[in-house]
Amino acid sequence: MAIQPLSNNGTKVGLSSKSTQHEPVKSTDSKTTEKHQDNIKFTAVAKEITKAFESSKTTSPINEDRVREVRNALANGTHVIDAASIAKKMMEIEQDQFNSR
Repeated sequence: MAIQPLSNNGTKVGLSSKSTQHEPVKSTDSKTTEKHQDNIKFTAVAKEITKAFESSKTTSPINEDRVREVRNALANGTHVIDAASIAKKMMEIEQDQFNSR
């Protein structure tokens, strides 16, 4: 297999250091010349999520009054843990997650 030279006269090919200016390429595609306006439509669910997100910025995720009540009840020994209520709520959450898939 023989390697052919890059030019006919055997001289080295190099890159020019001169900057080259090119004319911008004009598109013949009619879609690029027309004005196009993007539209976004939000679903009702997206609007509710946005609303909840915005309200969460101003609302504390921790209910300070409820935390204070539970702490006092624990300190006084009067806090009652209702295992049946907790189990029921856990089952509701599990069912909601299972049904949403």
